[in-house]
Amino acid sequence: MVPQPPVALTVAGSDSGGAAGLAADLKTFAALGVYGTHAISVVTAQNSVEITALRTLTAAFVTAQLDAVFVDYRPVAVKTGFLGVAELVKAVAERLAHYRPAHIVIDPVLVNHRGQPMFGPEVTDAYRRDLLPLADLVTPNLAEAALLLDRPLDGLDQAEATARALLQWGPTWVLLKGRGRAEAVTDLLTDDRQTMRLAASRLETKNTHGSGDTLSAAVCAYLARGATMPAAVTLAHAFTQRAIKRAAGWRLGRGHGPVAPGRLSV
Repeated sequence: MVPQPPVALTVAGSDSGGAAGLAADLKTFAALGVYGTHAISVVTAQNSVEITALRTLTAAFVTAQLDAVFVDYRPVAVKTGFLGVAELVKAVAERLAHYRPAHIVIDPVLVNHRGQPMFGPEVTDAYRRDLLPLADLVTPNLAEAALLLDRPLDGLDQAEATARALLQWGPTWVLLKGRGRAEAVTDLLTDDRQTMRLAASRLETKNTHGSGDTLSAAVCAYLARGATMPAAVTLAHAFTQRAIKRAAGWRLGRGHGPVAPGRLSV
């Protein structure tokens, strides 16, 4: 008889190309032995080259999805991805505050792949005010951190100060993603007591679509399985690097290809 898995929940947008958002999260949960549930925030028509259409679900409908999952499956760990509008940020925060899952990972999707803001300042304000105070972990890249702090990017040598500054909004931990130069990439995990750096060689591949979602989903999954935050982030970082390496030579689509969060052998 297969042991019962822990339950995790993702609040994310759909990607019809299967690379990012909900697809990446559920693949990662399954690969790590976690039962994945979801609430869809946004439906997109997209592929490896472009997003051709997008529809945001209402706050009431997203709330209904969250209620349906929480009252029955009772997920122990939750991650949020693409929310897009302030009303959804507020609604998700309200339900998370109500149900109080053991672990909350906030991936603040605020910029596009060029580092440009995708939404108005009201969305960033809603993250600061409503979601970040609930977070066990927030996982911005440098551009998202700059938006949340409302100041220009600090240099790479100021990454720890940047990460610690985000603690003012209430998360217990901050994982600042993607520091580094051409040959390497370094993520930085910090709370108010300790800092940990996780480095990896930068791979020559354009197949990284969904890697950020995979990372935050893997952290969520390892937390659901009982890992401490430093252990969950370390394991998730290694899992994501493997997912990028597995798909580095793929030619799926004409553009920004997916990663491959396959099942572990153990």
